[in-house]
Amino acid sequence: MFGIADYGAFVAAIIIFLAIPGPGNLALITSTGKGGVRGGLAATLGVIAGDQVLMWLAVAGVAALLSAYPAAFAAVQWLGAAYLGWLGLKMLLAKPGDAPVLQIRPSQYFRQSLLITLLNPKAIVFYMAFFPLFVDPLRHQGLLTFGAMALTIAALTFAYGLVVVLLTHRLGERLRQRPAIGQALQRLAGVFLIGFGLRLALSR
Repeated sequence: MFGIADYGAFVAAIIIFLAIPGPGNLALITSTGKGGVRGGLAATLGVIAGDQVLMWLAVAGVAALLSAYPAAFAAVQWLGAAYLGWLGLKMLLAKPGDAPVLQIRPSQYFRQSLLITLLNPKAIVFYMAFFPLFVDPLRHQGLLTFGAMALTIAALTFAYGLVVVLLTHRLGERLRQRPAIGQALQRLAGVFLIGFGLRLALSR
């Protein structure tokens, strides 16, 4: 299909990768908890937009460039780690009544999740290594093949994000009746974000 080898396996692999806990999933859950379904869907679109940028950068060979210039890769890596750590610390130290770390307006949810996605340079390397696994060298159609792969990833990410947002919103209605639990979950999310930032900074 469009030069993609074993399309079913490709779809299954993407679904598995989407379900792995990470900053993107945390952004979806937190955005939905703060801004409802609109905030969660805006965050989902931000993740999709960030992924598309990273995928096409990988196709363009940015991963090879980063490998050739380790200092550039390390700089972006540290920037991403610092951003995640900053968000996590703000969530960890937030007090009841404080302005939310992730703002209410959907445009800000989009920007927040977009930045979290873009500031993970390892995603470029991941796509650079992942795409060749499912490209049929005999039926490869150049940009059409990569375009079909990118569109598939975007569609699957939106479907996955929609499920996460709706489930989180449903549970959020109950959590809003118990603010102490919501505050504890926000601090837990902050700890996870700091952990993601540390992992990004230290795993070289």
